[in-house]
Amino acid sequence: MTQGIVVGVDGTEQADAAAEWAAGEAVLRGTGVHLVHAREPWPESVAPLTARDPEEPWAEELLARTAKRLRERHPGLSVTTRLLDSGPIPGLVAAGGAGDLLVMGSRALGTMAGYLVGSVGLTVAGAIERPVVLVRAYDATAAAEAVTVGIDARQPSDAVLGFAFEEAARRHNEVRVIYAQQLPLYAGLGPAMVPDIRPAVAPEIERSLDDLLDPWRTKYPDVTGTARVVIGSAGLELVRAAANAGLVVVGRRTRRSALGAHIGSVAHAVLHHSPAPVALVPHE
Repeated sequence: MTQGIVVGVDGTEQADAAAEWAAGEAVLRGTGVHLVHAREPWPESVAPLTARDPEEPWAEELLARTAKRLRERHPGLSVTTRLLDSGPIPGLVAAGGAGDLLVMGSRALGTMAGYLVGSVGLTVAGAIERPVVLVRAYDATAAAEAVTVGIDARQPSDAVLGFAFEEAARRHNEVRVIYAQQLPLYAGLGPAMVPDIRPAVAPEIERSLDDLLDPWRTKYPDVTGTARVVIGSAGLELVRAAANAGLVVVGRRTRRSALGAHIGSVAHAVLHHSPAPVALVPHE
């Protein structure tokens, strides 16, 4: 049995937004929220010299205060808390792996610079084998917006599309699938030397995407699923589409190595620049 939706909280505005988003998601799913704060463990040489970690009272109060706020805003919602001693990365990976979904916040850097997903967030998102949602600022009205999905035709899409359609069904909105045709390697030669055939093949790709969506439209008949082909950078196009999305969904290949964040360039760009919450869904 999983612990529902796990949320990492650290007292920041973004973590508060993540907790609120997770509470709304839990209500839609009919599950609970498990709040965790992962602290850095004290070195063994220092631990015997102090009776109690000075961060512990603050962290316990933070968890209690956040849980109280969520229960007040969402009567009947089950909210549990836990203080993790194993460190942020192993703690969040372990806690998130025991839940259905892990939700974390990320810090805004400004309109042009986008958002900062710290090394902890990137490493956790790249290591965990559960879907992860990164939240910047939560707006309840965004729940009425479409679920936007980035599809890479070279990668398996069932996990990504399944997550997107299920989320759209909960929110009673639509799924918008985007497939980006990248610039070819020889684009620098110019159209005079190498004709660009991408606009001509776009309708055929759209028909293929429609075929890809048909099983999900059948499974979720109340969800409208549309697909379109755009020409350009997949990351840039998804960030643009995110301006009118309630949730952006992208895939990440599952890799069972302890090294690196294992997040592709498109997912990395979207995580850093999307104004909407981003769901990173692992797939084989």
